[in-house]
Amino acid sequence: MPEDKSIYKPREDSALLETYVRQYAFGSVLDMGTGSGIQAVAASKSKKVKEVLALDIDKSAVEHCKSSILNKKIKFLVSDLFEVFEKDKKLKNRKFDSITFNPPYLPQELKVMDLTLEGGKKGYEILEKFLNNANAHLKPDGIILIVFSSLTKKEKINEFIEKNLLEFELLETQSFFFEELYVYKIKKSGILKELERNGLKNPKYFAKGKRGLIYTSRYKNKKAAVKVKNSKSMAMLRIENEIEFLKLLNKKGIGPKLLLCGKDFFACEFVEGIDFISFVKKNKKNEVLNATTTIFNQLFKMDKLGINKEEMSHPAKHIIITKKNKPVLIDFERTHYVKRPSNVTQFCDFLISKGVKAILENKSIITDNKKMINLAKIYKKNISKGSLNDIVKVLT
Repeated sequence: MPEDKSIYKPREDSALLETYVRQYAFGSVLDMGTGSGIQAVAASKSKKVKEVLALDIDKSAVEHCKSSILNKKIKFLVSDLFEVFEKDKKLKNRKFDSITFNPPYLPQELKVMDLTLEGGKKGYEILEKFLNNANAHLKPDGIILIVFSSLTKKEKINEFIEKNLLEFELLETQSFFFEELYVYKIKKSGILKELERNGLKNPKYFAKGKRGLIYTSRYKNKKAAVKVKNSKSMAMLRIENEIEFLKLLNKKGIGPKLLLCGKDFFACEFVEGIDFISFVKKNKKNEVLNATTTIFNQLFKMDKLGINKEEMSHPAKHIIITKKNKPVLIDFERTHYVKRPSNVTQFCDFLISKGVKAILENKSIITDNKKMINLAKIYKKNISKGSLNDIVKVLT
């Protein structure tokens, strides 16, 4: 073959991955970052493999493979990771039984990145981007085979795998004087398969909580928020608890609409909006007062039900205001029944706290702390619409 300096020449990592590609690849295969084509050829030689689509960002590498590798099973295309699946309508929504990837994984040293060797400033950025999008192109029982170096930070790769609801098996480690090479076989986790079986398409990591992980997804053409248990949390039955209270509170017009639920997850409508403090800073006095009154009325309903949310003294992440200025309470995992509920009184404490009080005053909303505290005490003794209205009037 003619030499092309832009093509990554097969080395120890290539040979190591090739061994497992020959052993595990099956069905339809996607060879990402094909380079010299070594993994594509290895996969094609297996009787278990029907076809191979080999991609590379480097046009010269793809042209080199096309002219040097004559194999009816293999098709070579130019693509920056999964980009071709978005641009080519014929390939849209294409899924594979096996995906192989020997990524560039070394930390970047110069201003101009060497795409054959370097995976970004930290070394793992390209692999992270790959893992964030691989699930959309992997069949339910498909596998991903990757090789990477200890220079890439193994713990970060493990974190990316977990965030994407995947799981891995370490197939082999090879040690050298300056690094170790790892080969992983990755597949979809049980919870990911369950989400997909229930019609939740291509879940994407969104945020991490103490007890749950939040993903965004599409469900019946609507954007959904999906919460699954954080495997590192020791809390028990938090998902089940939140499902129970969302079902109840939805009937009262409280919380995001619950769409579906399972043993270890639930999905609700994704609430697009901003947090309460950002809303106050951005909007007019009347809009702020109307939203605040709506929040108080929702908390009053919860108090009457004997339900405590436990987050209303510091609700920065627990109230979202939509573009239509509608407040939506979110995150009910700590919610529970109590004899003396305190949702309204906790929110009173929040509104008269030093920082929030100053923000409200900038909108000409003056809170009389002493009066608010006294009215909150009265409300606590007699939870009624009248005592709630007295509290709301303090803000006007």
